Amino acid sequence: MWYISTRGIAPRVNFEGALFSGYAPDGGLFMPEELPQLDRETLCQWSTLSYPDLVKELCALFISSELIPKDDLNDLIDRAFSRFRHKEVVRLSRLKNGLNVLELWHGVTYAFKDLSLSCTAQFLQYFLEKREKHVTVVVGTSGDTGSAAIESVQGAKNVDIIVLLPKGHCTKIQELQMTTVLKENVHVFGVEGNSDELDEPIKTVFADMAFVKKHNLMSLNSINWSRVLVQMAHHFFAYFQCTPSLDTHPLPLVEVVVPTGAAGNLAAGYIAQKIGLPIRLVVAVNRNDIIHRTVQQGDFSLSKAVKSTLASAMDIQVPYNMERVFWLLSGSDSQVTRALMEQFERTQSVNLPKELHSKLSEVVTSESVSDEAITQTMGRCWDENQYLLCPHSAVAVNYHYQQMDRQQPSTPRCCLAPASAAKFPEAVLAAGLTPETPAEIVALEHKETRCTPMQRGDNWTLMLQDTIEDLSRRWRGHALNASQ
Repeated sequence: MWYISTRGIAPRVNFEGALFSGYAPDGGLFMPEELPQLDRETLCQWSTLSYPDLVKELCALFISSELIPKDDLNDLIDRAFSRFRHKEVVRLSRLKNGLNVLELWHGVTYAFKDLSLSCTAQFLQYFLEKREKHVTVVVGTSGDTGSAAIESVQGAKNVDIIVLLPKGHCTKIQELQMTTVLKENVHVFGVEGNSDELDEPIKTVFADMAFVKKHNLMSLNSINWSRVLVQMAHHFFAYFQCTPSLDTHPLPLVEVVVPTGAAGNLAAGYIAQKIGLPIRLVVAVNRNDIIHRTVQQGDFSLSKAVKSTLASAMDIQVPYNMERVFWLLSGSDSQVTRALMEQFERTQSVNLPKELHSKLSEVVTSESVSDEAITQTMGRCWDENQYLLCPHSAVAVNYHYQQMDRQQPSTPRCCLAPASAAKFPEAVLAAGLTPETPAEIVALEHKETRCTPMQRGDNWTLMLQDTIEDLSRRWRGHALNASQ
């Protein structure tokens, strides 16, 4: 299986190349050169599999056994999920009035990113140990990515991780989940800015190809193909849990409601659909509505500013993974994709070509949800089910309630729940409800923290470069000592 860039200029790479690259050298995102097609028989065989076994089957389709033999791959995935609190890793809650909530948050940091990042980190360490190499992972976070990335690699001997978090823009719990990890290979910076602003120094550093190569830099943000690959399993598991039957011809449809910021879960769902999974996708966003405007009007343009909302992990202006969706919709046309994305990077505004927009609105429905609707949905779900939703999950469930209230005849529907309400006590209080906080989250309050400030007026890019160079020197010193 080879991977090519959505912009068509970078040379093709294997899975290992895509894993370590993040962005392709031409600025595009890596995608499989060819998508496998799953037949009805395969889907029926997969329908009884556990979530970890679905991840194994999907990864085996996209990672050649020459790179990671099947037995090794299965061991890595088992190891990745060994710290999850729920024995099935992912759990479906069947609630009143046809509401199905797929809980993707039973990992260490109580968020869905634990699923893909724990696997990605295992793949990384597998190749690093084999090649006797070291990488420095640089992550910008709007809240959940940072803590999940830290947990996935903390203590790893071949990996250092640098995380930039937006001071005051993520919840207290999210921040503590990052700043209380004191392992030697974890380096956290608190940036006086929002998540889009802190992406700027990271982009600048990654644009210097010689620097990236010299210091073995990589990103674990949602653009990394490995994360999208694992996230495809959410959609397969949702389908098999919610489909009424696999005996009809054609197979019945299931609607999957995806709350999203950077569109990684949406890209994963669309690829799942392309390889044969009969799902209909609904994308749900908060008031940062670029994806909604793109689906409804073909208007792929930045708003004047990021709006702070209760669903803070989705307060994102630039949904990077839409590039993958555009590329697939255009029939893998890298020229069209490159022209589109280069114009967006230049002017921050693109009107999709008519044909591309009509294809997008055929495959995706969308909605944008206000803070008021989020708290109302959280309240209603509690009243009807004594079930606490996090604000991001409420963005998805709001769509379900809208359809119910219109009494639309509906296909079975599954709402993806990306995080536990325990991480967002502020939003739970705003909904007039009582937060439930697990003991390990309460314990964070009393732990020692470590975080380096990046203040306005500081040169953030220079601070980042200096830290990376320092880590490289340290690693070279370790390697030298070990060889002597």
